[in-house]
Amino acid sequence: MTGRFAAVAAGMVMAVSGICQAQDAATAKLDVELNALAPSQKGCMMTFVAENNLQTPINKISFELAFFNDKNAVDRITVLDFRDLPQGKKRVRQFDMPNVKCDTVTRIIINDTPVCDGPATGECMKGLVTRSQISVPFEG
Repeated sequence: MTGRFAAVAAGMVMAVSGICQAQDAATAKLDVELNALAPSQKGCMMTFVAENNLQTPINKISFELAFFNDKNAVDRITVLDFRDLPQGKKRVRQFDMPNVKCDTVTRIIINDTPVCDGPATGECMKGLVTRSQISVPFEG
């Protein structure tokens, strides 16, 4: 009887553990926020806030971004190096974009993560959640 009880108890522990891991995986995300655009001497200073809530730290990540102008046409596509993103930590990253007028940027889209060192292949894009604190839409 105690053998059967132990087997049932072990099965319940494994089931609960599996549910918890599935919930953790479902909430695992990489938050990237467009926080500000400000004119600079070179062009436009872009400020982003990123928080890694994936299952592992990110040793190095870059994002390929498409910038749309006031005619709703792609003005440029560029890769920005966000460096490392420790697990559970917020990081602010700024990029001075030469020859870009902030007031003509109407939308920014993350096309890809060409570099995502740490998580499993595809996890950075799969867990990506974007938002904007300003009037310019930011999509992933």
